[in-house]
Amino acid sequence: MTEPTGISYRIEKDSMGEGQIPDTVYYGIQTLRAVENFPISGLKPLPTYVDACVLIKKATAIANGELGCIPEDISQAIVRAADEVLNGQWRDQFVVDVYQAGAGTSHHMNVNEVLANRALELLGDKKGNYQRVNPNDHVNYGQSTNDVIPTAIRIGGLLALERSLYPALSNAIAALENKGQEFHNVIRSGRTHLQDAVPVRLGETFRAWAQILSEHMIRIETAAADLTLLGLGGSAAGTGLNTHPQYRFRVAEILSELIDQPLRPAPHLMAAMQSMAPFVNVSGALRNLAQDCVKISHDLRLLDSGPKTGFKEIQLPPVQPGSSIMPGKYNPVMAEMTSMVCFQVMGYDAAIALAAQAGQLELNVMMPLIAYDLIHSIEILGNTLAALTDRCIKGITANQTRCLAFAEGSLALVTALNPHIGYLNAAAVAKESLETGKSLRDIVLEKQLMTPEALAEVLNLEEMSRLPNHEST
Repeated sequence: MTEPTGISYRIEKDSMGEGQIPDTVYYGIQTLRAVENFPISGLKPLPTYVDACVLIKKATAIANGELGCIPEDISQAIVRAADEVLNGQWRDQFVVDVYQAGAGTSHHMNVNEVLANRALELLGDKKGNYQRVNPNDHVNYGQSTNDVIPTAIRIGGLLALERSLYPALSNAIAALENKGQEFHNVIRSGRTHLQDAVPVRLGETFRAWAQILSEHMIRIETAAADLTLLGLGGSAAGTGLNTHPQYRFRVAEILSELIDQPLRPAPHLMAAMQSMAPFVNVSGALRNLAQDCVKISHDLRLLDSGPKTGFKEIQLPPVQPGSSIMPGKYNPVMAEMTSMVCFQVMGYDAAIALAAQAGQLELNVMMPLIAYDLIHSIEILGNTLAALTDRCIKGITANQTRCLAFAEGSLALVTALNPHIGYLNAAAVAKESLETGKSLRDIVLEKQLMTPEALAEVLNLEEMSRLPNHEST
C-alpha cells in the first residue's frame, strides 16, 4: 500500500494476518475487513444502536472490574472511553454497513476496537497496543456477539421508545384531545362506505383518534416489557462460559441504573439468545400503530380535500407550496409523509418476521437486520408523530358552516325516522328526496307522516350526534 503524504499507519494483527490501519482512526483490523467485505448500502449503525452497544460495554467493564476479571485501571479506562462516545465523541468511528456478517460480529468488534484504542490513549499508550488493552480479552471479557447483540437490540429498543415514540405519541394524543374539545359543537355528516351517514360531532372524530392512539400506547408498552429480560451473560451459546458466576446479575443491575429500566437476567439465557420473539412482538405492535396512523392520515386528507371540489370540512395548516405549476395550491404534505413512513414500518415488520424465523440451533444470524429495522421503525414513527402533531394537528381549523351544511343535507338523516314512520316509508322519503331535491323535512310534512313538532324533535342534530355515557360538557 502506498501511503499518502502526511498519513501514518499502524500495523494490526488478527487471526487472519496483518493489516495497515490509518493512525487517525480508532477502529482496528477486524473493522477494516468488514468495511472491505460489505460495501452494500452505505447505511451505518443508528446512533441509538451505538448507544446501546456502548452502554453494554460500559456496564460489563464496571462489572468485570468489580469482580476482578479485568484490571481495575483497564476497567476505568474502558468506562471513560464509553462515556466519551455516549457524550457524542468518536461517532464517525462506527463504520460497518448495516448489512454485514451474521449475528453482528463486525459491528460488535467495531465497538470493541474503538473502545480499546481510546482506552489505550487514556492510559497514555498508543492505539494498537493490544498487549495492554485488548478488544477481545478486556473490552469483550465474558461476552460474545451472541449475547451482546440481542441485548443491544433490547436496550436500543427501550431507548428509542423512551426518547422518541412515547413522548411523540403522548403529545399527539393530547393534541387530538384538545381538538376534540375545540370542535365539540361542530356537527358534520358521518360517512360509511364513503356514502352519507348519520351526523356526528367533529370533536368526537378527533377524540376517537386520540382513543385509538392511547390504546396503541398500551399495546406497545405491554410488548416492550419483554425487552427487559436480558440474555447477557449467556456468552457464546447460553451456558455462561468464561463468565463470573455473579456477572449476569451485576451487569443487569448496572444497565438498569444506566437506562433507568427494570432489567434482569432472563430465566433461561439460551432461550433469550435464540428467540427473536420479543422483537417480533414489539414490531407487530408498531405495525398495528402504523396501520391506524395511515387511516388517520387518510381521513385528514379526505376531510381537507378541496378547496372547491372536495369535503373541505377542516383546513390543515399549509406548510409549503404544493405545486411547481399550479399557483396557490397547498397539499396535505404532513399527512402524506405520515402514510409513507407507516408503509416503511410495515415493510420493516415483514422483514423482521422473516429474519426472526431464520435462526438455526443456538443462534439467529439475522440480528443485524432486526436491530436496524426495529430501532429505525420506532424512531421514524416517533419523529413522524412529532412532526404531524406540531405542523399539522395543532393548527387544524374547522369549517363549521360547511360541516353543518353537509350534515343537514345528508339523506342518512332519514335513519332517525325509522322508529316513527317505519323503514319502508323512510326509504321512500329518501328516494324521493334524492330524485326531486326536496328536503327530507318537506317530504315528511307533505305526506303528513309526522307533526312538525315531532319531526323537529327527531331531526335535532345536536341530540342525534351526542355520544352516550362519556359525553363531554
